[in-house]
Formats: sequence, structure tokens, C-alpha cells
Amino acid sequence: QVQLVESGGGLVQPGGSLRLSCAASGTISSVIVMGWYRQAPGTQRELVAVINSGGSTNYADAVNGRFTISKDTKNTVYLQMNSLKPEDTAVYYCSWATLFGRDYWGQGTQVTVSS
Repeated sequence: QVQLVESGGGLVQPGGSLRLSCAASGTISSVIVMGWYRQAPGTQRELVAVINSGGSTNYADAVNGRFTISKDTKNTVYLQMNSLKPEDTAVYYCSWATLFGRDYWGQGTQVTVSS
């Protein structure tokens, strides 16, 4: 079964940067949207950023101007996170949606922003 695998999480000081990556373990066809979500303890999972097959992007207000979502030709999606704040601490998940209505999710990567 094809899975999404996230990497790049870790511990960073406030004001620092991290780059998350998400790639599929196999081939996923007809991907139309790739996104990053996050979930902090005791909260609901929330959308962070999305990018569609045409390259259009959308961001949550809380990260707009600090985070950048991008993808490459090999269907890897990235989340560049700059000027990180303690409130960005969460488990970050990537999700891909396909033209056929199936969604794929990764298992998440922990991002901790703390001094």
C-alpha cells in the first residue's frame, strides 16, 4: 500500500527555520492537491498550506508570509518554515488528494519550537 512519508521535523529555537518534505512510497496517480496540516495537543487538526496541480497556493493566516509550500516534478511536496514561533509547535501531516476522491495521509512529523 502506498504511503506518504514526512521528514524534516525537529526541535528549533524561536525565529529559526525548518524544511519539511513529503514523498510517496510508490506511485500515486492524478494528484490534484497537496497539503500540510498540523495538530497541537488538545486541538483539532488544522490546515497550514495547500498547493494544487497548477501550482496555486493557499495559506492559513497564522503562517502566511512565514511558510512556503512548494512541490517538485517528482511529486515531493515541501514546507519551508521560517520565523518559527512556539505556537507553531505541533505534529505536521501531509495529505494528497486525487482526482478519484481518495485522500492519502502521512503519519506526521513533530515540530517543536522552544528555547
